[in-house]
Amino acid sequence: MNQIVRLVIPVAPTPASDAKAAPRRVTQGNEKGIRLGVLDNSKGNADHLLKMIVEGVRAQVAVAEVSYARKPYVSMAAPPEILDQLAREADVVISAMAD
Repeated sequence: MNQIVRLVIPVAPTPASDAKAAPRRVTQGNEKGIRLGVLDNSKGNADHLLKMIVEGVRAQVAVAEVSYARKPYVSMAAPPEILDQLAREADVVISAMAD
């Protein structure tokens, strides 16, 4: 039995911005690699999704260390302490949601 599966991928236009990102000291030439931050939003299976993403990043880029943080509540923004911790400990932060 053949069925057609139609996938819809909604993509919103990227808003234009004059904002400049803060310079980061991330270089592939660093023999130790990047400091990767991981922010778990506390949704079910987010930890599994983030683990797969970290493994994929490690396969592509040298990673010196990984800093994990978890939001206490799904529906609330991450507390400033968690964001400050990740800013201190990571060059790049990955955040994911799952169910």
